[in-house]
Amino acid sequence: MTKRLPTLIFVAMLLGVLAGTAAHNMAPDAAAAKAIADKLSILTDVFLRMIKMIIGPLVFATLVSGIASMGDGKTVGRIGLKAMAWFMAASITSLLLGLAMANLLAPGHGMNLPLPAADAASNLKTGALNLRDFVAHMFPKSFVEAMATNEVLQIVVFSLFFGFALGTLKDGVGKPVLAGIDGLGHIMLKVTNYVMAFAPVGVFGAVAAVITSQGLGVLVVYAKLLGSVYAALALLWIALIAGGYYFLGRDIFKLIRQLRAPLMIGFATASSESAYPKVIDQLSRFGVKSRITNFVLPLGYSFNLDGSIMYTSFAALFVAQVYGIELSLSQQITMLLVLLVTSKGIAGVPRASLVVVAAVLPMFGLPEAGILLVLGIDHVLDMGRTVTNVLGNAIATTVVAKSENAIGAPELADEDDTSAADTGLTPVQAMASK
Repeated sequence: MTKRLPTLIFVAMLLGVLAGTAAHNMAPDAAAAKAIADKLSILTDVFLRMIKMIIGPLVFATLVSGIASMGDGKTVGRIGLKAMAWFMAASITSLLLGLAMANLLAPGHGMNLPLPAADAASNLKTGALNLRDFVAHMFPKSFVEAMATNEVLQIVVFSLFFGFALGTLKDGVGKPVLAGIDGLGHIMLKVTNYVMAFAPVGVFGAVAAVITSQGLGVLVVYAKLLGSVYAALALLWIALIAGGYYFLGRDIFKLIRQLRAPLMIGFATASSESAYPKVIDQLSRFGVKSRITNFVLPLGYSFNLDGSIMYTSFAALFVAQVYGIELSLSQQITMLLVLLVTSKGIAGVPRASLVVVAAVLPMFGLPEAGILLVLGIDHVLDMGRTVTNVLGNAIATTVVAKSENAIGAPELADEDDTSAADTGLTPVQAMASK
C-alpha cells in the first residue's frame, strides 16, 4: 500500500477534480453547491481527526527513543554538540527561507476560500502570542492533559525531560522502559501507515469540495505552489552548499558529485530512507570515517530534514494565504519558533511535514483542512523535499567529520573504525541502532 499511496493520492485528486467539476456545473446555485461541498467534506473531517489521533503518542515515542539512545561519553558529547549546532543553524535557515519565500511569492493569495465550519468552532488558546505566554505555555501542568488536548509543544518538553532521564538509566532499570517505548514508536509508525492509507479518500473529499464550491479556477494555485516551493528549495540548496563551502572549500563540489546516485534515488522514490545505504557508501568513498558517519548521519535523519522543515513554514503561510488570514510579523516569528521545536519531535516519520503542519495550524487559528489542499500534489513536493534532506544530512556529516579531522583518503581506513560491513550489520540496521 505504501508504494502505491502516491499514485492513489494522485488518482484521488483527479477524481476529485472530475467529481467537483460535475457537481459545480450541476448545482443550480451557490447555496446548493455549498451544501454538496459540505457533504463531501465529511471525508476530509474523518481523515483530519485520524491525523490528530496519532500526533501525541507519535511525538512522545519517537522523541524519547531518539534522545535516550544517543549514548554518552566525552567524544560522543563533543561530536553530538557539533552536529546539533549545525542542525539548529540549518533548521533556522530553512524556516526563515520558507517564510521569506512564502511571503515574497504568495502562492495562495487571491483564493480567499471560506473558512470551514468545523474549524470555526475551534477554541485552542493562542493568546496574544507574546513571549511570556509562549514560554509559559510550553511547560505542561499535566502530561495527560497535554496528550488529551494535543498540545504538541508541551508533549515535546515533557519528552525532552523523560528522554534525558531515561538515557541516564538505559543500562539499568530503564532498559525495559526504553525497549517498551521503542516498541511504541514502531507501533505508532504502523498506525501512521494505516491512517495514511485513508489519505486518498481525504484528498478526494477535499479537492471535490473545493472545486464544487469554487469551480476549476481554483486549480491554478497548484501550479503556482509547485513552482514556488521548488524555487525555495533551490535557494536552500545554495545556502547549504555555501555553508559546506565555508568548512570544506572546493571539496564540497567533489562531495556533491559523489552524492549523485543517492540524490537521484531519494528524488525518484521520495524516500530519504531508500537513499540512506548509498549515502553511507558514498561518504565512505569520499573519505569520511565510519565512526562519524554511523553517529551523525542517523542523528541527522531524526533532527535535520532541511527540505521538510522549510516546507512546514512555507505550507503554514500558504494555508493562511488561501483563507485570506493575515499573520503579523510577530506571529510569523512565533510560528517559526514553534515549528523549530515541533519539527524536531517527529522528523523521519511518514509524511512528517503533514503531521507537523497539522499540529501547528490550530495554534494560530488556521484551518487544518488547508493541508489537504496541498496533499494532492504532496508526492511531487516530497520528491524535492527528500533530495534536499539527503543533501543536507550528507553535508552535515562531512562538515562534522572535517572538524574532527576524520576525513582521509578513501582507501586508507582507520583500523579502529568499524564499518557496517565489518560488523555484519546492514546500513539500515546501523541506522536503527542509533
